[in-house]
Amino acid sequence: MTPARRELLQLLASKSFRLGEFKLSSGGSSDYYIDCRTTTLNARGAQLVGQVFLEEMRGRGWHADAIGGLTMGADPIVAAVAVISGTLDGFLVRKAEKQHGTGQRIEGFREKGARVVIVDDVCTTGSSTVQAIEAAREFEFEVAGAMCLVEREDAGGRPNVEKAAAPAPFVAIFTANDVRREHIALCGAQRESNTAK
Repeated sequence: MTPARRELLQLLASKSFRLGEFKLSSGGSSDYYIDCRTTTLNARGAQLVGQVFLEEMRGRGWHADAIGGLTMGADPIVAAVAVISGTLDGFLVRKAEKQHGTGQRIEGFREKGARVVIVDDVCTTGSSTVQAIEAAREFEFEVAGAMCLVEREDAGGRPNVEKAAAPAPFVAIFTANDVRREHIALCGAQRESNTAK
């Protein structure tokens, strides 16, 4: 694991992960919750997100013109990657076409035929990522790949995204179990530190 990826995992574990009883947007319940925005909107977190996503894209040979995703989980990721890259443009996908102005669903970068990467913060059922992929293809973007920051493996999102993205691949930077393990390790280290004082 690269130093940037390790630091990002630690930030997610300390800032974004909570144990307890939580109701999910999918209607289910869980003994943990991950709010990636507390990391992706953190100054250092945004730098790391941009760096790690860009490294992953380059490592996989995903040559793209732009990066985008469904508002609002994708918004800070799109901005971070665009800024860190210095070359990639960003776009956001509205949940529905706006009913005023030009009625666009895609905001920002809008070059038909361009290669794009679709991103999201958390993949639970995958519906946000699937919506973004469908909107991108409807706009006539070519989807080079799809990525999420954290994949919840307990809700079946991966098969939904893989089916929608095909033939483009889907990649998760971390799984929820990665973040949970790191959270528990950090809590244990904090308890030991407090006991030693």
